[in-house]
Amino acid sequence: MRIVAIHLAPGRRIPTRAVDAVVAEAGKGLVGDRYHGTRHRHVTLQSREALDVAAAQLGRPVDSGATRRNITVDAGEIPTKPGTRIRIADVDLEVVRVSAPCRLLDDWIGPGAAAALSRRGGSVCRVLSTGTLQVGDDVVFPQD
Repeated sequence: MRIVAIHLAPGRRIPTRAVDAVVAEAGKGLVGDRYHGTRHRHVTLQSREALDVAAAQLGRPVDSGATRRNITVDAGEIPTKPGTRIRIADVDLEVVRVSAPCRLLDDWIGPGAAAALSRRGGSVCRVLSTGTLQVGDDVVFPQD
């Protein structure tokens, strides 16, 4: 699996912006994102494959930035079990919880988006080690 998109939102209700790379700071999150410095919600991950399933259900494309998640990987299921470790390049993440779809998705994407993305929202993780994340980086999930 690889990162196919990185999005940051500098503030609440402000549209995300796509970036090619971002610094992940241990214990703080992604530099430039509104959740940088929060206790646990450092970075969110989602799967492009899951977004495509939701898009088919909605009958329209789902832009990865419109979901307000930070990291989009190309395929696969995102681990949601708290404590699960994920490695991206030289950055270690730990799953905190499932990332439930925001109720604002119907406004950002269109009616029915929150329901279509239910159980496809990915995970909220904390950053355990500092490093740079880039589009194209390998993502390693634990083997079950």
